[in-house]
Amino acid sequence: MGKENLTLLTDFYELTMMQGYFKNNTNERVIFDVFYRTNPSDSGYAICAGLEQVIEYIKNLHFGEEDIAYLRSLKIFDEDFLSYLTDFHFTGDIYAIPEGTVIFPMEPLVKVVAPIIEAQLIETAVLNIINHQSLIATKASRVCYAAQGDGVMEFGLRRAQGPDAGTLGARAAVIGGCIGTSNVLCAKYFNVPALGTHAHSWIMSFEDELTAFRIYAELYPSNATLLVDTYDTLRSGVPNAIKVFRELKEAGKMPKTYGIRLDSGDLAYLSKRARKMLDEAGFTDASIVASSDLDEYLIDSLKTQGAAIDSWGVGTNLITSKDCPAFGGVYKLAAIEKNGKFIPKIKLSENPWKITNPGDKTIYRVYEKESGKVKADLIALTVEKYSEDETLKLFDPIATWKKTNLKGGSYTLRELLVPIFVKGECVYTSPSVMDIRAYCQKELDTLWDETRRLVNPHNVYVDLSIDLYQMKHQLLNSINNGNGHI
Repeated sequence: MGKENLTLLTDFYELTMMQGYFKNNTNERVIFDVFYRTNPSDSGYAICAGLEQVIEYIKNLHFGEEDIAYLRSLKIFDEDFLSYLTDFHFTGDIYAIPEGTVIFPMEPLVKVVAPIIEAQLIETAVLNIINHQSLIATKASRVCYAAQGDGVMEFGLRRAQGPDAGTLGARAAVIGGCIGTSNVLCAKYFNVPALGTHAHSWIMSFEDELTAFRIYAELYPSNATLLVDTYDTLRSGVPNAIKVFRELKEAGKMPKTYGIRLDSGDLAYLSKRARKMLDEAGFTDASIVASSDLDEYLIDSLKTQGAAIDSWGVGTNLITSKDCPAFGGVYKLAAIEKNGKFIPKIKLSENPWKITNPGDKTIYRVYEKESGKVKADLIALTVEKYSEDETLKLFDPIATWKKTNLKGGSYTLRELLVPIFVKGECVYTSPSVMDIRAYCQKELDTLWDETRRLVNPHNVYVDLSIDLYQMKHQLLNSINNGNGHI
């Protein structure tokens, strides 16, 4: 995926603004930041995902003959602008936080440094890609956390909002912690495990349940997981599964992996009863897989009830992030280059959280040295330099009386933004999805348990450096009578 030309995957006003810049001979370099304001699903964090697709989008950015013809047919774009578009390509720089990284509100996930015409065009597509995959990766990480180390399979393709959302959503779900997906196209494109069992229709297509189980186990001896709730889970499904397992054992054909799947009913009660039946029959290593409209809260509840479930198939609520269907990332202008120097820009709002952070910025993650856990994130100007041997002052940019001083040697710093494109050329190689997944698990381990809890999590502080804070307030104070002049 990702080789398609998505240049027209943009909002119409991006194109009209582009023509306006062109007509006005305005094409200074600018800085745009991609960030979000609130963690999805009331989480204490989010997971960044979608960068590989952003890279492919930028690499293929161009207006083909059919694109130009379509824009001409709208009778709003002049020929000189359309001629300019025929040779259009991205020439700027892009910095981004790598996929799988734990992220927090207000910090730039992607920083675009490019001529304003180019930077304006890519706004919509970049947001579309980053917002969607970051949303699903975050949801998956929460579901997997609730599963407490059990395997979680992504089962949501049929309920996703279209093929792309189903496939790229499954990719993001694996990044967030799922062990694989039922989506074969995703498994093929991104080299992730394809997983699944069989449907109720398989059972119903045979004269009886036992025959359906026998044939399935014979066809797939390496993974005989039988769906036991088609007719009656405890009086029919589980006993028939046990009968098939006995037959396989007596024939010396016992599968390496085998078990049952529950897809309806009271999963806590049924799993515990089924576990007892399987154990009494001597199949203590048989797994119990559960599906049926699961999410992190239901899985957490089932765990609390002592449900005897070993792995989970999660579909609708994961692939759609049903409780929080939008990530909310935005793309805001932070600076404009004048005479070789970036001049900071700021957007105002009556809501303090919607006032943007101006200037050319980077992000430092601050870790507690002893534990390796995240202490805070620090948004700073790129010209600022820090030493881990010096005292680091951190303060809340809204509630400024909340502050702390970290002694030199007690913390470590890591810069999060890395170069992706330099002068239009890609300088970054995306890891495999499974490598990103492994990296994401290490990232999640840097969070305190209080930040990962599902309800009322502790929020990690995202602070501004002293220089950035002062720049921001100088801009606020310099605005003349609220008329937008700086």
